[in-house]
Amino acid sequence: MALKVELKPGERIIIGESVITNDNQRTRLFIEGNAPILREKDILTAKTADSPAKRIYLAVQLMYLSKEVTKFQDEYFQFVRDIIEAAPSAIPYVTRISNNILSNSLYKALKEARALIEYEQKLISHVQPGSASVPADPADDGKPA
Repeated sequence: MALKVELKPGERIIIGESVITNDNQRTRLFIEGNAPILREKDILTAKTADSPAKRIYLAVQLMYLSKEVTKFQDEYFQFVRDIIEAAPSAIPYVTRISNNILSNSLYKALKEARALIEYEQKLISHVQPGSASVPADPADDGKPA
């Protein structure tokens, strides 16, 4: 079954090793095959990866697009150390990302990295005096079992 992707005017998408830019009208593509695919809204650059979680996402993105995990593993592990040192509560997220990388489920690892970015943003927004704590794991809603 083909993946259906609708692109807005001027929107870009990466398919395999190619960057495709849509013209000035809405377009619908049906993509078949195993090439890595990323929409523009899901792409981070070195310039936009401005936090520990975003740097992890960027490393996983590069693994996914190049299909060469080992080429980016040193940077990935350094970024993992950075975020765990800054926020040990991020360990469940990092564990899920790493498990997906180990099982060669790089797109799933990207999705988990996106969840880590959201968690990091929640942590940052709660670093204010008197704010409520944030559960370390989305499966943990803070309610007693």
